[in-house]
Amino acid sequence: RMDQALLLVRNELPAPGLRLAARSGSCHQCLYQFLAFVPPSGGSLREAGTASVMVDTPHPLTLLLNSSAADTQLCKIEYHFGEFGNYSLVVKTLNASTKTVSCDLIVNEGPINSYLPILFAFLVYMGILAVLITVRLFMKIDPVRNWVYKKLNPRETDRLINSELGSPNTTDSINCDPAPHSWSTTSRQRLHSLDTFRGLSLVIMVFVNYGGGKYWFFKHESWNGKLPFPSALFTRFVFIMGTSIALSLSSMLRWGSSKWKVLRKILWRSFLLILLGIIVVNPNYCLGPLSWDNLRIPGVLQRLGFTYLVVAALELLFTRAESGTWEAPYPALQDILPYWPQWIFILMLEVVWLCLTFLLPVPDCPRGYLGPGGIGDFGNYPNCTGGAAGYIDRLLLGEKHIYQHPSSSVTYQTTMPYDPEGILGTINSIVMAFLGLQAGKITLFYKDQHKQIMSRFVIWSIVMGIISAILTKCSKEEGFIPINKNLWSISYVTTTACFAFILLLLIYYLVDVKKLWSGAPFFYPGMNSILVYIGHEVFENYFPFKWKMQDSQSHAEHLTQNLTATTLWVIISYVLYRRRIFWKI
Repeated sequence: RMDQALLLVRNELPAPGLRLAARSGSCHQCLYQFLAFVPPSGGSLREAGTASVMVDTPHPLTLLLNSSAADTQLCKIEYHFGEFGNYSLVVKTLNASTKTVSCDLIVNEGPINSYLPILFAFLVYMGILAVLITVRLFMKIDPVRNWVYKKLNPRETDRLINSELGSPNTTDSINCDPAPHSWSTTSRQRLHSLDTFRGLSLVIMVFVNYGGGKYWFFKHESWNGKLPFPSALFTRFVFIMGTSIALSLSSMLRWGSSKWKVLRKILWRSFLLILLGIIVVNPNYCLGPLSWDNLRIPGVLQRLGFTYLVVAALELLFTRAESGTWEAPYPALQDILPYWPQWIFILMLEVVWLCLTFLLPVPDCPRGYLGPGGIGDFGNYPNCTGGAAGYIDRLLLGEKHIYQHPSSSVTYQTTMPYDPEGILGTINSIVMAFLGLQAGKITLFYKDQHKQIMSRFVIWSIVMGIISAILTKCSKEEGFIPINKNLWSISYVTTTACFAFILLLLIYYLVDVKKLWSGAPFFYPGMNSILVYIGHEVFENYFPFKWKMQDSQSHAEHLTQNLTATTLWVIISYVLYRRRIFWKI
């Protein structure tokens, strides 16, 4: 199967037999897991005892061979097996008098290069991009443009030429309201970089949710560790939501909406997000028809809805409708000091998270436990998955109403349900959105001052990076608070915020400052993010987003299917953009 190799163990030793166990390099302080019993040799090479096992290939493995009688260690091998490879482990006696045992690993058949489909897909998309750029350059040549005018409807041709291959121009820019009157001159101030940032995160999220070609590095980390590719996507979405809150609330109040009217809109939008997450997008798989007995209460949209409610209400309480900057005693802090009550509130929330995480007593678990449970921590706390975070969810929501298949269940073999979008982690998602809100305030305070905006983004990125380095001690497992996507630890938030500021800086520079990039094609999903996210979840198992494969163990087929589905949603969002159809809640 994918991410596996075949290992044939050949035992040429006389009785007793051997016990083969393994431990993954990604499993921190884990117990060795029994793989197979290898019978003893019958006294000749032809009668050697053999056993075949499947071994995992994503991470290096440590193989341990013990005598089944005295349970003494005979050999220990660390090796990174290749996908679909065929290997033999030969155990024999080198010296009969000293009873020295050797364990030789032999490659019978080399692994395949499972990354070639990624290279091929990259070349295909680069070819499409080259064709589009070439078409755009040719359209700038007068004879070619005149020929196109003759062949096509002049009005449609004008729209094609001015669209910059689908990118918005100044007359077609839009604001948050999809109504026809929104296509006015006031909407020219919309920052395309924000929609591009949101769309980029969303497109990658859709690709990963569809399977990511079944590559292990497109999956979430089992527990603590580095930031794998998909783990920062949701945080970027939360971050840019906070940025949009600052800009949209400022715009609504500046145009005369009362705070009560804006608050009603905030409450309604939060309610709809939570409702859609519970009713429409509910991934408690394999538990039968959706009913209250197995209804998952937390979720991605639910967390977005609640986070939006808190951060938007907090901003509404302290934002000002009038334009201009506040005369601060420290000009460098003019986007921070006027909102000191907000910072106090956020810091108090973080204190609550720290107290609950490290001080709340959890039955049969050590206080302040942050581990995965299962076979982690040498199997001492098998039912303590997530510590206080998991305990609070199980206590308040019930085990059947949270996520049943956490990422820790594979590597750490956990049996307790655990929800990565649970109650306690929502506190830090609010912190993440608030940091995004700060990015929005920077663009408001330093409007059209590109150097100031970009320098502030750099400063905030450095500050977040320093905080992360302190909290984690620049270590995967040994820090005060490790980076953990499942727990949404504060170090995870500061680390992803560090990269979010840098990414926003780059996109802002390319799209809004230098205008070297229109933001296409990511701009279009960014303009219809709710529709694309809900649509890709609802129609996930329907053609043309999914079809029956010839070989379900082929990365190439999975990658083709997942990229096709993701590309279709980009095309759908582009068509909706051209027709000025936007689904806002």
